[in-house]
Amino acid sequence: MGTNVILLVEDNPDDSELALRAFARAQVKCDVVLARDGVEALDYLLGTGSETAPPAPLPDVVLLDLKLPRIDGLDVLRRLRAETRTRHLPVIVLTSSEREDDIAASYALGANSYLRKPVEFARFSEVARQIGAYWLALNLTPRGA
Repeated sequence: MGTNVILLVEDNPDDSELALRAFARAQVKCDVVLARDGVEALDYLLGTGSETAPPAPLPDVVLLDLKLPRIDGLDVLRRLRAETRTRHLPVIVLTSSEREDDIAASYALGANSYLRKPVEFARFSEVARQIGAYWLALNLTPRGA
């Protein structure tokens, strides 16, 4: 088995840096691929940005912010669940929003989990550790489409 891969979909450079540092501090054994908006995430997962290149291998889990430029997180989630290739891909919404309508919409569209993004580094490191322990080590998912 190869290295675990997390696709982090995050437009805020401070939050993406915090997440990368948190995964390193928590000693989560994985590669983190960064998509800075919904278009980059869909290009990576579905190969929508290129006529000739196939999409990248699917990550083990997607950490998806909701408030993204170009295509927002809910639309990304909607597209992922509509495609056979990504229908069962674990998607964790990791966002600063605690709005009930965002939570309800995320689950209605097929999110596997909804987490409020911690702002304190120590707390974010603990969340990163738990994501690694559960989603990369314990959780089983079907591979391939």
